[in-house]
Amino acid sequence: MIIGICGGTGSGKTTIARKIVEAVGKENVILVEQDSYYRNLADMPLDERHQANFDHPDSIDSDMLVNHLKRLKSGHSIEMPIYDFATHTRKEETEHISPKPVIIVEGILIFSETRVLDLLDVRIFVDTPDDIRFIRRLRRDIVERGRTVESVIAQYYETVRPMHFEFVEPSKRNADIIIPEGRDQQIGIEFLCSKIREELSKELLQKSGQNFSKNNE
Repeated sequence: MIIGICGGTGSGKTTIARKIVEAVGKENVILVEQDSYYRNLADMPLDERHQANFDHPDSIDSDMLVNHLKRLKSGHSIEMPIYDFATHTRKEETEHISPKPVIIVEGILIFSETRVLDLLDVRIFVDTPDDIRFIRRLRRDIVERGRTVESVIAQYYETVRPMHFEFVEPSKRNADIIIPEGRDQQIGIEFLCSKIREELSKELLQKSGQNFSKNNE
């Protein structure tokens, strides 16, 4: 079962994804973040890297993301890249990810890539007002990524906002469920957790039936 969680920058999709993992159990769920699959810009001067458009689908190594999702779905492990947002490059080390019954993939552009969209069993869009999203992004980029207020604002006007309206917002039509910002968000999380537990129970019953058949052959 692959669940896709999409939404604009700062919408809270990563927080929702991590709450689901915590509620259902890390032993059952893999979290794959699209941010890990940004293209490696090591061959570009640092000044040019800072000017790159990270909100366009071309900024994502979709071939690798799709390949990794297919491998996990087929029961194979992957080496997920680790991205350094300060230098806009991939680190030499990777994160080893073993397959589990449920895969959650989250990112701003996952509904814009048809190959990813086709792999998703459930599609969730987190709908959050623009002002809240901007405030969250501003705080995150300053605290976690060492950015200045001026650079965050400039990037927001130049690429983040226009790309949101061109790619992210229109992709909302592909969602099965839209989770709004606010108190109703918890209802959406609980619904998803119930759905996942239901699928896990079905899988356990199916495996038990298969083992029973083998033992009686």
